[in-house]
Amino acid sequence: MLGWSHNRGIILKKTDVLVIGAGPGGYPAAIRAAQLGKKVIVVEKEVIGGECLNWGCIPSKALISASSLYHKVTHEASEMGIKVEKASVEFKKLQSWKESIIEKLTGGIKLLFKSQKIETVFGTASFLSKNLVEVISEKQSKETIEFESCIVATGASFISLPNLQIDEKTILSAKGLLGVSEKPERLICIGGGVIGIELGTVFAKLGTKLTIVELLPEILPSVDKRLSSVVKKHLKGLGVDIYTSSKAKSLENKNLLVETKDGKIEKIPFDKILVSIGKRANTADLGLSKVGVKTDKRGFILKDTQMKTNIPGIFAVGDCTGDPFLAHKATKEGIIAAEVICGMNSVADFVSIPTAIFSDPEIAQAGLSENQAKDAGLDIVVSRASFGASGRAMSQLETDGFVKLIADRKSGALLGVEMVGPHTSDLVSEIALALELGATAEDLGFTVHPHPTLPEMLMEAAEAIEGKAIHIPNASKPRTH
Repeated sequence: MLGWSHNRGIILKKTDVLVIGAGPGGYPAAIRAAQLGKKVIVVEKEVIGGECLNWGCIPSKALISASSLYHKVTHEASEMGIKVEKASVEFKKLQSWKESIIEKLTGGIKLLFKSQKIETVFGTASFLSKNLVEVISEKQSKETIEFESCIVATGASFISLPNLQIDEKTILSAKGLLGVSEKPERLICIGGGVIGIELGTVFAKLGTKLTIVELLPEILPSVDKRLSSVVKKHLKGLGVDIYTSSKAKSLENKNLLVETKDGKIEKIPFDKILVSIGKRANTADLGLSKVGVKTDKRGFILKDTQMKTNIPGIFAVGDCTGDPFLAHKATKEGIIAAEVICGMNSVADFVSIPTAIFSDPEIAQAGLSENQAKDAGLDIVVSRASFGASGRAMSQLETDGFVKLIADRKSGALLGVEMVGPHTSDLVSEIALALELGATAEDLGFTVHPHPTLPEMLMEAAEAIEGKAIHIPNASKPRTH
């Protein structure tokens, strides 16, 4: 419904549901609300698909796939008797291929919007009141949108270091690095977390000299050292220099000055620098204070398990509500918010939200880690199954890593999984489902897995908890019941 707001002299639109942000939290929320019969308008500041589709999950995984294929062909295939001479990378063509994937996926969302009669307004939204926002386009034209319910899904953006400001020319965010037109000869990743490791590995496999500078004692500090050490070994095999407990200080010509753990200053030459040290909420320009929406000290919006903020009718989902910054989490939250708006009793009562790190090899987790279970005082049994015992892993030349299952000692109930190894980003969904269904190690071990496949290692680890594994050491004595 369109009209004129005479007191402001600008176009007024009315809608049942307003979604601010068309990323992995916003666009599913919009589609679900429309499916349930609501009139929906989406406001997007930049591009449909948000960070995930345009400069995050999808383009990074495309480059990860391509660089891994290139590295396997040039460094590992000869072990299989396959010899490829003079293999090379046409970097601009690689980037064009990556962009074609983005275009297909974002184009698909646009078609879904069209089929659900969802209107898209491009610009920056700011609250005027509890039921009204103003949208300013790039050309500074203004619209106001009146709504009954609003879902805020504005995401988060990368932060800079005080002395190393991201300019997307030499000092890059992930967005800038994913868009470079030429492969840098020397790349420094400041931050050895998920983004730094994933993207750094891409360029290391393509022949870039990579250096990682991490402030904390270990790379991938969010995961157990026994998992990250496998990744660290592979990085060193690629010739990567890793500085942990080290601090990026300043630039001197084309060198980064780094204070190492022993207090020395190292000069590290570079062509490009990736800064991946964290994110801030994209909430500063929303005018949340005008309507009283509560945020934490960092600007992330506070919400409950139904995505409700403290203001009735205003919901928030995804990265703008804080970590973990996961696209799949944002999507589920967006769907829940839409369903709650439409009168359904949906709630985010997931047993676990699985995580996957697309390092080499991959890391994946679901449920409780071993350390978390111990810290909680639980009586647990832990089993490990090495991919070195997997015929499928051997056939792929990917035998490094292991599966670790955590279960309650008395009941056998599965509590969690930690994995590092081939395709663990795919394997983790089986455990996520098992946790959601309250399965036991016996249930998982009894389930017939096709042979030869990587998921067999989950079955073996479960059998080891029951004391009846065939191919790996058992973690406990066989149960007699």
